[in-house]
Amino acid sequence: MSEIDILSFGETMTMLVAEQSGNLAAVRHFEKRIAGADSNVAIGLSRLGFKVAWLSRVGHDSMGRFVTDSLTAEGVDCSHVAIDPAHPTGFQFKSLELDGADPVVEYFRRGSAASHLSVNDIVPDLLKARHLHATGIPAALSDSCRELSQVLMTQMRDAGRSVSFDPNLRPSLWSSQALMIREVNHLASLAHWVMPGMAEGELLTGFDTPADIASFYLDLGVEAVVIKLGAKGAYYRTQLNEAFVPGVVVPKVIDTVGAGDGFAVGVISALLENLDFAQATGRGNWIGSQAVQSRGDMEGLPTLAELRAGQAQPAARRHSA
Repeated sequence: MSEIDILSFGETMTMLVAEQSGNLAAVRHFEKRIAGADSNVAIGLSRLGFKVAWLSRVGHDSMGRFVTDSLTAEGVDCSHVAIDPAHPTGFQFKSLELDGADPVVEYFRRGSAASHLSVNDIVPDLLKARHLHATGIPAALSDSCRELSQVLMTQMRDAGRSVSFDPNLRPSLWSSQALMIREVNHLASLAHWVMPGMAEGELLTGFDTPADIASFYLDLGVEAVVIKLGAKGAYYRTQLNEAFVPGVVVPKVIDTVGAGDGFAVGVISALLENLDFAQATGRGNWIGSQAVQSRGDMEGLPTLAELRAGQAQPAARRHSA
């Protein structure tokens, strides 16, 4: 394996996207794509020129081959994606919405190959990556995935690598809300940069302002918190400063799924390029705005050339506390 810039891990599913609007039960034609928040970020960072490794498992089936072929075509290193002969690749159905509304998504992932990821899948080469990106999704899949998340984040941080974390809450995958809150906040405490959405932050911390949500995580030892505020933009806070960064106006919202993943791509890529948090948040807003203008979870994520040609860095509005 060549030198790794970024390691990401989790589950990539085959996604069957409706080609006509309406109730999924009535749709007869679907387009096959891939889906998964963690791998969306991996793809986005690969498109920006980073060397990205993907740690996962897929079934010994056509959907698993489709997943690995699709990721490899995006330049993502899949040499540590295990083929599991005993468990299938997860998949999902996704509705087509014509008015910018959130689509309906039905998941078929219980007992999937990726849910059997464990600490045994960690190999020394992976720990050489410069940065680890994690989300709360793998921890919701199984006990072994949860242990993997905790150990991998701890090992990377102990090795002096930077670690980012997006809660990406999936309440339906957890046995209780209380368990979800406890475990996701524990994982957040292992990261340097935490990137919740506003509603996620409210649920996880019990606070209802961006400043208080950020303070909750800073008190856990996190270096910086960047909170997604939808069309309004985002807010970041470190031990030294804080700011609101306005959003980017788009002509039409086509598909909102994947916008948060695009935001993460922008923030992570900018910070790894040693830009400051205002610039990183601005880039996150811009890439998120590109994501919502395309049908699909990751199709709108830009290449490096598109980023350089199209990004307008918004000026941060300082927040007077």
